[in-house]
Amino acid sequence: MRIRISWLPKLVGLVAGIVLPVWMRTLRYRYYIVDPTVDPNRPEYRGRYIYAFWHEMMLHPVYARRNHGIHMLVSRHGDGEYIAQVGKRMGFGTVRGSTNRGGVQAIRELMRQGKQFNLTITPDGPRGPRRQVQIGMIYVASRTGLPIVPIGFAFRRPWRINSWDRFAIPKPFSIATSVGGDPITVPKDLDRQGLERYRLKVQTAIAQATELAERWAESGRRNPDQVLLQQMGDEAIVATLSRTSL
Repeated sequence: MRIRISWLPKLVGLVAGIVLPVWMRTLRYRYYIVDPTVDPNRPEYRGRYIYAFWHEMMLHPVYARRNHGIHMLVSRHGDGEYIAQVGKRMGFGTVRGSTNRGGVQAIRELMRQGKQFNLTITPDGPRGPRRQVQIGMIYVASRTGLPIVPIGFAFRRPWRINSWDRFAIPKPFSIATSVGGDPITVPKDLDRQGLERYRLKVQTAIAQATELAERWAESGRRNPDQVLLQQMGDEAIVATLSRTSL
């Protein structure tokens, strides 16, 4: 029988809230985004969005987009309580539940929060399959009208946990990259076939952004190469952020 200690997630959240910023501040961050209006750190930013990325890269955005008033979907699974506590310490709002496993209440809460805040969902969580978008996020986007921003995050040669998602932990003083694609607007009132079509579209977009972020991190270059520029579009804006600016 698995014994749960009620105070342990809060303790983990407290410790992580202290250790994580120190750890993550050692990294060298490089950002590349097609549309600057989707980035809450840029003056061109406008609107509200659903930011979508793979579950394994959660440490990157939890640190880099802390205290931005973003609400994140976290499962009700026991392990999700740890993520929720860390998220709260980093200034994220949390919605507990899952978009495809009895999560009617979670979907309603996401729709309510989406009227005021940006949302973030790891569409392959909470239990996989790894790097496969679940249809619940597409439904939420359709009902809220919030465009989905596909984002690829990567660390250069990170440590990997032996979990379903191969959760990534960055090595100190390594490179962290982020590639953001064009926002995808999901039409309202789609039938099941339409939802599946957009599910595949979003999955492909996140996979492409992740592949480019991984190649960029591995290359060690300060700026993305011409191949990445051609694949992501001529209007992309490159922003190399110093450690002190995060």
